[in-house]
Amino acid sequence: MLQLYTTPNCSSCRKVKNYFKKYHIAYTEKNIFSVPLTKDDIFKMLAYSENGFEDIISTRSKIIKEQNIDLNKMKTSELVEFIIDNPSILKRPIIIADEEIQVGYNDDDITLFLPEEIREIECENCFGNENCDYLKALKQIK
Repeated sequence: MLQLYTTPNCSSCRKVKNYFKKYHIAYTEKNIFSVPLTKDDIFKMLAYSENGFEDIISTRSKIIKEQNIDLNKMKTSELVEFIIDNPSILKRPIIIADEEIQVGYNDDDITLFLPEEIREIECENCFGNENCDYLKALKQIK
């Protein structure tokens, strides 16, 4: 199942949730402001990222700028604790599925989360009606 890390006022988070709803993609959501992140959450993000912390931390975040924090001087354990204490420094949304991660919303990359059998089906005009190719394909694989 997909794990989605979000915040309440994030427009990209809303786009991802709307996309998943439109295509009937199940996910679990963790609002990182109301439910504390765990070390396991962060290490899972890091395990699937290509560039480690660089992929998930927004260096433009307010707290990093205001406190003039040099992330490069922090040990891994310190960075993990810093994220847990300051979840607003994470880029959002963060989507994790199997061994894949997507940070942010991207129209092209979001299709990665469609079931493989139907990724090629274009369905923008027919979605929701009984002749919808996407819905037909989805019924066949379930």
